Amino acid sequence: MAGGLNVIHGTAIALDGLAALICGPSGSGKSDLALRCLMQGPNSLVKGDVRLVADDYAVVQVVNGTVILSAPETIRDQLEVRGHGIVTVPALDNAELVLIVELVSADQVERLPDPRPRREIAGISLPLLQISGFEASAACKVLLELAQFGCANGKKDDLVL
Repeated sequence: MAGGLNVIHGTAIALDGLAALICGPSGSGKSDLALRCLMQGPNSLVKGDVRLVADDYAVVQVVNGTVILSAPETIRDQLEVRGHGIVTVPALDNAELVLIVELVSADQVERLPDPRPRREIAGISLPLLQISGFEASAACKVLLELAQFGCANGKKDDLVL
C-alpha cells in the first residue's frame, strides 16, 4: 500500500486496452521490453494500438472481478530508457489486466508449457507467460499473447495468422 493505493512493481503495456504486466527483478529488462513492444506497432501478425499503461509501478484495482491497472500520477506518461533517460510516452488512463509476463533466464523457459501456468494478482488468477526478456523475439511473443486475448474478446482483427 502506498498512499492508500495498491501498487505492484512491474511495467504494463496494452494492446487495444488489454494489458500485460511485465514482472521481474530490477534490471531484468521490464522497461526495455515495454519499449520494444511500443515500437512494434501494427504489423503483419498483430494489428492494434500498443500503448504504455505504467512503467516501474502500477496501481491495481479490482472492478467487477476484473483487474484494472493504471499509472501512479507521479510517474504517469513516463518510461525509463536505460542509457537515455526518462522519456515522455502518452499512457492509457487504465487497462484491463489479462496477462502476466515474468522475465526469467532463457534456461527457465518451457518450450510448450502444459498446463499453462497462472499467477494471482489481487486474488484474481491470470495466465502467466515466462520469457527471457532480452531475447530478440520477446516483444513479439508478448504482443501475440495479447492479440489472442483480443480475439477471444471479440477483437478479431488483432491477430492475423
